[in-house]
Amino acid sequence: MQIGEKIRKLRTEKQLTQEELANRCELSKGFISQVEHDLTSPSIATLMDMLEILGTNLTEFFSEVEEERVTFGYEDMFETEDDNLKYKLMWLVPNAQKNAMEPIMVTLEAEGRYVDEAPHEGEEFGFVLLGSILLHLGNRQYKVKKGESFYFKAKESHYISNPCKTQAKIIWISTPPSF
Repeated sequence: MQIGEKIRKLRTEKQLTQEELANRCELSKGFISQVEHDLTSPSIATLMDMLEILGTNLTEFFSEVEEERVTFGYEDMFETEDDNLKYKLMWLVPNAQKNAMEPIMVTLEAEGRYVDEAPHEGEEFGFVLLGSILLHLGNRQYKVKKGESFYFKAKESHYISNPCKTQAKIIWISTPPSF
């Protein structure tokens, strides 16, 4: 592990110059520069002093926590479809079932529908990108058109259908994941 880069990153995050860090640690600016360029290594005691000034400790500093991924492209997405019911699902965030919510894009072909989901804990949100759909919630139906959204607690069986002759697309988010 190259500690110099991590030290420099922490120092710049704290908006400290090399000289300010050196003064607070009772070290020379040149020593800080050498550490940041991995030309020398500080003793454990000196490293602990530096990390204290930088707001961390040895355990946190040396833990190899992978940075959380924030953006995803088409190549990260997964698709599945059902030709009988005329729908296609695209998982927009890989491994979203591990998260608190699971966003998918549902494409319903003309007269297509998604499977009936049993009541469950959680909430559902949808936004219609294209066309219009019917939201079937228990014994009720709601027409939802392009640019409109729906939101409900999933206490009743539910599904969506496309009674129209054109395709419909919906962003559907379930929390906790249920797709």
